[in-house]
Formats: sequence, C-alpha cells, structure tokens
Amino acid sequence: MIYKKFNNSLVIRVEKGEDIIEVLLEIIEKENITLGTLSGIGAVNHVELGLFNTLDHIYSTKEFRGDFEIVSLCGNISTMNHKPYLHLHMAIADNKQYTFGGHMTKAVVSATAELIVNIIDGKIDRYFDEEIGLNLMKFD
Repeated sequence: MIYKKFNNSLVIRVEKGEDIIEVLLEIIEKENITLGTLSGIGAVNHVELGLFNTLDHIYSTKEFRGDFEIVSLCGNISTMNHKPYLHLHMAIADNKQYTFGGHMTKAVVSATAELIVNIIDGKIDRYFDEEIGLNLMKFD
C-alpha cells in the first residue's frame, strides 16, 4: 500500500494481492485515527459480503471469487475496546454487470484500489447491544 496525508484526509492506493481491511487497519493504527469515514473504488478477486439476520442475530456471509469491480465501498472508522473498528459496506459487479453487496469482511485487490479516508477530529466508541445483536456507536 501507498498513501499520502492531506490535512485531515488520506489518499490510499491498495496494491494487487493486499486485503483492503488489513491495509486500512495498519494505516489507522499508524496514524492513530479514532473516527472517520471512507470511500473507495477498484478491482477485487476475493470478497466476502454478509447480511445481518435481525431475527437470529447472525451474519450470513457469501464468498465471491473471480474478477469484480468495486462499484462502491463506503464505511466508517470508530473504536471498540480501545482498538480500531471498521464498519464497511461494498457493492461489486461481475463481467455481466450483475451486482452484489453487503457488509464487507474481506476484499483482496486484483489490480488496484483507491481509497479516501476523511479523518474526523474526535472519538466514537462502540458497545455490543444484546437486544439488537450488533456493535452500536456509543455517545457519551
């Protein structure tokens, strides 16, 4: 990965073979980012996308392998238990322009990916909500 900081923004190029989540976590820790938003585009060949079942409180995850364009990657950065926490959603399209999307848990770059992180001056922590079954933002 290669990145450059401009005021409160990072422009990141993720290289072929790198996992977007691993790259983001490395940069977030290095730059000590506790709150922010991100967006991105690019190409991937190994992706895991999930959907949260609100009745069972579990994620069902589907794995995609092959050539896919990132139609949209968006999300936010916060913390949970004093560690970086990513909440990412992604839409990908195949060579027939069929589109798939969901909560992103893995995305390996096949050519390149271009990400923008906007750093927000502040900190939002998360906690696990038993009733909902998700890690929610906590506002003190």
